[in-house]
Amino acid sequence: MSSEAVGKLKRFGPGVSFQRSPRTFAPGWGVAPRWAYPGFSSTPRFPVIRIAEVEAGSIADELHLEVGTRVIRINGEPVRDGIDLTFLLADTHLELEAVTPSGESVLYEVDRDPGTAFGLVPEPDTVRECANKCVFCFIDGNPPDVRDSLWLRDDDFRLSFTYGSYVTLTNLGPRGLQRLVDQRLSPLYVSVHATEPEVRIRLLVSERAGMIMEQLRTLLDGGLSLHTQVVLCPEWNDGAHLDRTIDDLWSLGPGILSLSVVPVGLTRYNLGRPVRLLTAGEARTAIEQVDRARRRALPERGLGWCYAADELFLIAGAPVPEAKYYDDGALYENGVGAVRGAIEAFDAGVESLPRVGGASIGIVTGRSMGRFFRERAVRLAKATGAAVRVYVVPNRFFGNTVTVAGLLGGRDILDALGSGAGAEHDLILLPAEALNGDGLFIDTLPLGALEEALAPATVVCGHEVTETLRAL
Repeated sequence: MSSEAVGKLKRFGPGVSFQRSPRTFAPGWGVAPRWAYPGFSSTPRFPVIRIAEVEAGSIADELHLEVGTRVIRINGEPVRDGIDLTFLLADTHLELEAVTPSGESVLYEVDRDPGTAFGLVPEPDTVRECANKCVFCFIDGNPPDVRDSLWLRDDDFRLSFTYGSYVTLTNLGPRGLQRLVDQRLSPLYVSVHATEPEVRIRLLVSERAGMIMEQLRTLLDGGLSLHTQVVLCPEWNDGAHLDRTIDDLWSLGPGILSLSVVPVGLTRYNLGRPVRLLTAGEARTAIEQVDRARRRALPERGLGWCYAADELFLIAGAPVPEAKYYDDGALYENGVGAVRGAIEAFDAGVESLPRVGGASIGIVTGRSMGRFFRERAVRLAKATGAAVRVYVVPNRFFGNTVTVAGLLGGRDILDALGSGAGAEHDLILLPAEALNGDGLFIDTLPLGALEEALAPATVVCGHEVTETLRAL
């Protein structure tokens, strides 16, 4: 038995045409059929992606592409993920091989003007997981009942390119690195930690970790730009090892856009197994090492280049630098300049807040930002006419070594506020970073349960205090 997928030439606006070409089908073995024409198989050697959405009025819509259709190849190249799809759809002449949800094989041929959107939205890619066994891995410090998504050990260059996640490159061989170059996936964010092969292998517990300088050179020679990071572990990669890493990365040239030095973060579940936390003195020493690198970078490249993370200053008991320290602020979301950014936003917005005389406001934060909010509570009260109370919540879920607001559990927040907080305050502000997109705290407590426990107070989540108050 055989069947055909037959199409006809269509027009889509000026300079755009496409057609479905016939292909014959023959039954194969097992569940999935095989398609009887050269070079096309429903079980390709590479992963394929499925269509999640077709944009109305687009070329894909006019082609009657269906949700659930598998995109196999474009112009003869296998489509492995969403980045491949975007890259390959950039051509103006397309031959798109697909398998419909009903099992029909279709070749779509499209000619279009540059800039005309194709209109496909793929299903999310499967995340590439980390194969390292880093001695400081935060996931090893997870409580047993943490949100499920926190168990994902991602080490995916696609997340690095699209979201700024740091990756180790240990799961990429020569072909994987060449793909990054060919598709111009830049800038990327790379967890270096140490450039000495034996030190990095010891940290990551992976023999492939020792190739980092060679890998970085390959990407830089290919024209890519890289942000780099060191997670500083005392007696592992600090001291002379940190100096060596700074010098090695600097020597690679301006393609290394930045180096962030971040103190290791540990919880009560992995503290001392085998890494310990930095002392205040060790944090001050690391800041001095960063400052030496900055004194070299500023006159030569016109920017600081090397940055100490916020937590390093907090551990050292040192003042947080002014905004100019962080240059363009590109690393705020990675904890480099976020504290200064929050301070600047508060100071810029507090005087223009509306008056809410007689109201009572509770502000929830973690230990990292507690001092800064308490110092500004009087100004906030004066500007709004409200009574303001700051709750600095200890993190019992992860342990008291974890101090950021984004990792506060909902139950810890309730315990810190106490049973009378809902009656005491008209408004309670929570850090939005502590919730995921489904409204769950990291300990899986739903926001709704916390709101119910704090009634009749109104609970509001926000990223910045003055902006949140102004939006009410």
